[in-house]
Amino acid sequence: MDWKSEWKPLGAILALFGVFYFLPVGNGRFDNALLEALSLAHWYAREHVILCLVPAFFIAGAISVFVRQEAVMKYLGSGASPWIAYPVASVSGTILAVCSCTVLPLFGGIYRRGAGLGPATAFLYSGPAINVLAIILTARVLGMGLGVARSIGALVFSVVIGIAMHVMFRKEEEGRDRFAGSSAISGSEEDRPLWRTAAYFGVLVGILVFANWGSPSGTGGFWGSVHSAKWIVTGILSATLALMLVRWLQVGWRRVLIASLPVIPLAVAFPGNPVIPFSAGVLGLSAVTSTERGEARDWFGASWEFAKQILPLLLAGVLISGALLGRPGHEGLIPSAWVASAVGGNSIGANLSASVFGAFMYFATLTEVPILQGLIGNGMGKGPALALLLSGPALSLPSMLVIRSILGTRKTAVYVLLVVVMSTASGLIYGGLF
Repeated sequence: MDWKSEWKPLGAILALFGVFYFLPVGNGRFDNALLEALSLAHWYAREHVILCLVPAFFIAGAISVFVRQEAVMKYLGSGASPWIAYPVASVSGTILAVCSCTVLPLFGGIYRRGAGLGPATAFLYSGPAINVLAIILTARVLGMGLGVARSIGALVFSVVIGIAMHVMFRKEEEGRDRFAGSSAISGSEEDRPLWRTAAYFGVLVGILVFANWGSPSGTGGFWGSVHSAKWIVTGILSATLALMLVRWLQVGWRRVLIASLPVIPLAVAFPGNPVIPFSAGVLGLSAVTSTERGEARDWFGASWEFAKQILPLLLAGVLISGALLGRPGHEGLIPSAWVASAVGGNSIGANLSASVFGAFMYFATLTEVPILQGLIGNGMGKGPALALLLSGPALSLPSMLVIRSILGTRKTAVYVLLVVVMSTASGLIYGGLF
């Protein structure tokens, strides 16, 4: 036996053995951190994967298959006018109003389709950060000053971060841009009318938005009516998608009908759990598209590639984040008292701590507001509060892992650093003024 070649596996075995041998099992904080990791992953799987991520994967796959590459290059490519590219990227993200993890498949889709690094990262930041509902909730709960500062800061951040990424990595992106610009476009894409593509994406985005439409603070009014009808609207949009599969993607209507049949009985049998019929619809769509030929099968294949790449990294990141920081209102390995004491006042350290804490902790959409309300009650300054609002919704440890798999380590590190530094500076300025 050649022991020289066996040192590495022996070292790995010993290291793994040492980790398990010295695990502080029985220590209250360690045991609680494990419970928090599993609890956060359990909550994430139940609340975000089926209704948020799965539709996002299908939208990302549709971008890869149905969107003309020349259109992406025209409006979001590095050669596009910045006066067009960055507003388009920012507005596109704002309309979706998704969390930092749900935006990742969409970001990966437009980036691989030919979007320039600058507009793509502007879209990546704007999706979770420029959330109209979250900004309104911030103004109502935390005060008009923080609400306005958050909206202005997030809009400026998306453009500045995108331009900075473009400038710093311009040479590295030139080769990729030439390759994207020279890629052939299939004849089927050229023959598809623009209105048809727009309608197709409108239905997909509508399903994502209405399936995740949150409950308003009150039960009445217009928004209360929209929330009460969210699943009816989602069902109508899903039926429209089924018709599009038959008419536009040439999928056999019998196959679509058979795949759709379980949805209505399950909706009647489980009226309080719409995730079950929604899951049945997703399985039916997957079964139909994966066994078809042509664009329908290409669509499923592209969506599956995004799911394989992103989902394991997200779940691993959620586990780590839960173990370190816990869930909102619960503690992980890092005591929440440390966080509260680190973000008091308006010093550089307080704003930097708030930015870093926000960047690494996972915030579901709208949850950052009640968390901040509690921290402000414990002495958090206004500056650090704004810093967390600007870094937290746009970043998380799970999202960093996925962004790295798409952009690489250097670009991801620069993107995270830009968000943290700009959030810290904005908090210092806001705290100094108010």
